[in-house]
Amino acid sequence: MKIVVTGTSGRIGRAIHFNLCRDHQMVGIDRNPSSATSHLGNINDRAFLTKAFEGADAVIHTAALHAPHVDLESDKDFERINIEGARNVVRAARENGIQRLVYTSTTALFGYASRHPEQAVWVDEKTEPQPRSIYHRTKLATEHYLESEASEDFRIITLRMSRCFPEPAPVMASYRLHRGVDARDVAQGHRLALRVEGAPCQVFILSGATPFKREDCAALKTEATAVIRQRCPSLSTLFEERGWSLPECIDRVYDSSLARDVLGWSPRYGFEDIARLLDAGISEVLPPEAVGTQIRE
Repeated sequence: MKIVVTGTSGRIGRAIHFNLCRDHQMVGIDRNPSSATSHLGNINDRAFLTKAFEGADAVIHTAALHAPHVDLESDKDFERINIEGARNVVRAARENGIQRLVYTSTTALFGYASRHPEQAVWVDEKTEPQPRSIYHRTKLATEHYLESEASEDFRIITLRMSRCFPEPAPVMASYRLHRGVDARDVAQGHRLALRVEGAPCQVFILSGATPFKREDCAALKTEATAVIRQRCPSLSTLFEERGWSLPECIDRVYDSSLARDVLGWSPRYGFEDIARLLDAGISEVLPPEAVGTQIRE
């Protein structure tokens, strides 16, 4: 296929490009140059998009302002880029007769719904989002817009990916159990979404495989260390060997079983890979002593 990916100079857009480029003709769009970007331009430039989409079979839309941009960009910029940009992508796709769009969204939009004072929250596609920031609100508004545009001849798949930032290794490793995912696994999810059949509009969570069960939610809030030792002793051993402290509290678990069942998606890169990347000096993982690197959702 000929596939257009917006936001190819970002981490996720670039990962998607490299996942697909061996098998498909790729068009990479971004306002910033990179090795994966073939067309420099702005998603708010309708004429640019219409030209770049010519002859394409599908569009993957990742371009957006994200959580780190909150307080750095205005609310109007979030609305212009995240919402209006998506509208321009849809219009350009329709003008070119493209029948499939995959939208990269985020589990962050669950917001307050992923927090509970007494227990961890089990989050799946049935959980009702409760946005907290302009980032959450614009991503959710875009999802609602895309749902209204979906039809039998214009299928839209939304992928809500969980946390995927480079962070200190112990944080990333523990997150892979309940609220984190590897960019390479996210890219594979997008590959699979290009082929899925079924309803014109579908939504899936992409998050690392969890060893936890729904019945663990109360204990995870107050006794996470004990639950981890029971459910995932290999992580407990890894942390002990490296002198890292296991988390005492886990506040949420993202359930990606629907993506596994419908897309056939299976995350390959779990907490074990965090240790491997750290030892190899790969910049996707920060050393445990790194400070000031936590990014809010």
